[in-house]
Amino acid sequence: MKLNKTKDKTKFKEAKLRSFTNHTGVLATMDRANVDTDQIIPKQFLKRIERTGFGQFLFFDWRFHDDGTTNPEFELNDPALANASILVARENFGSGSSREHAVWALDDYGFRCVVSSKFADIFFNNSFKNGLLPIVLTEEEIDLIFELNSKNGPLEMSVNLQEQSVQIGDRFTAHFEIDQFRKDCLLNGIDDIGSTLSHLDHIKDFEAKRGYPAVD
Repeated sequence: MKLNKTKDKTKFKEAKLRSFTNHTGVLATMDRANVDTDQIIPKQFLKRIERTGFGQFLFFDWRFHDDGTTNPEFELNDPALANASILVARENFGSGSSREHAVWALDDYGFRCVVSSKFADIFFNNSFKNGLLPIVLTEEEIDLIFELNSKNGPLEMSVNLQEQSVQIGDRFTAHFEIDQFRKDCLLNGIDDIGSTLSHLDHIKDFEAKRGYPAVD
């Protein structure tokens, strides 16, 4: 592996992510399957080059009528969910085109995790790279969350990444699986590049022993 051998001395930059350890937040349920990325953030709002500012356009076509007025029938427009930070949806969340903006929009809106029984692969991977925790539970567990929330909502859910558990008071507890590397990145608030840079001393030693130019 040769680093910085070119004259421009290209530098690697890691994304600054919020670390994720424990989180308790208001639970918002979206009783919809196959929520795709064009519904999460419509294509007309993809012109920004920053990662911020997309939250205002999240689920835009569902949140607003054609005349720009708020659609009171849409789940997230419930005033009680104004500060929701955990989203629970049906299967195949994040399907469609591979736009990273979908994750940016959810994060910018205020969501720290999304819970579903199945995620589209690219959305799932993009979530980890941007500090959003996607949690996979069984369909039966998702059904129970919807049932509890419909009868007693809005509820709060607690997520413990270290223990890989979610809990709604004393009414519901479940555990989820997560790759250890992705877990460590979230716990430390780093992306793939940040993880690589944490081994920079070893990389420098490796390069020096082979006579390559020093890594900046």
